[in-house]
This record gives sequence, structure tokens and C-alpha cells, in this order.
Amino acid sequence: MTPLKTLRRQAGISLLEVLIAMLVLSLGLLGLAGLQMSALRNNQSAMERSMAVVESYSIVDAMRIAPNAVDNGDFDLTLEDNPASGTFAGNQLIEWRGRLQDLLGESARGAVSCADSVCTVTIEWDDQRGTSGSDAHQVITEARL
Repeated sequence: MTPLKTLRRQAGISLLEVLIAMLVLSLGLLGLAGLQMSALRNNQSAMERSMAVVESYSIVDAMRIAPNAVDNGDFDLTLEDNPASGTFAGNQLIEWRGRLQDLLGESARGAVSCADSVCTVTIEWDDQRGTSGSDAHQVITEARL
């Protein structure tokens, strides 16, 4: 072989092949980043739902401590009302609403409604980070006292 023919042969990979490989790799990494963001959003939303369930059980436990206050309607509260302090039920509802706002955001609200020893606890908050399609999310728990 002559030295001229040796120079014409390709030795290794070309710059174009390297650029195409980098493009494919970068598109794959962008896809993974998008998947990671979606997983984080959904995990945050699931954690908020779990905390809402835990807090609904916490107010039900407080109601079990004072069954007379439940019978008198002291724990009854709508989403729009503000609980009055000074009684056991009022203080528990104020603390409960404060924990809801700490855990679920400033828009979190809670309501309690009792009738014939069956109490319904409703917790509502803004779940804009979740991908369930709706910003407003509600957890409703019924308990027999």
C-alpha cells in the first residue's frame, strides 16, 4: 500500500457521529428530568393527602375525649366559620386549623359536622402541584363516636 491510500481510510469515529450521539443522550436526559419533576409533584400531592387523613383522625380523637361537647355541638364547624376560643372544643379546633395550614398551606380549611353520634370531618386545600386535574382537593372522613 502506498502512503496516500492509507491517509484516505477512516480511522475512528467522525465528529458527526459524536454530535448525533450527544444529541440522543441529551434528549434522553431531558426526558428523565421531566419524569423526575412529575414524580416529585405526585409525591408531594400524596404526602398532603396522607397528612389530611392523619389530621382528620387527630380531631376525631379530640372529639372522643369530650363526648359531651360533641353532643352539645361545640365541635360543629363549617369551612367558612372561625372557631371561638375559651372552650376545650374551640381550642382544639383552633389548633387543628393551625396545623392544617402549616401542613397543607394557607388555603387549608377544615369542617366538622356531627349528627346522631356520626361525625363527618372535611378537609379542603389547594393541590395545584398535583396532577389530578383539580386545584381544590378534599378529604372527607366519617367516624362513629
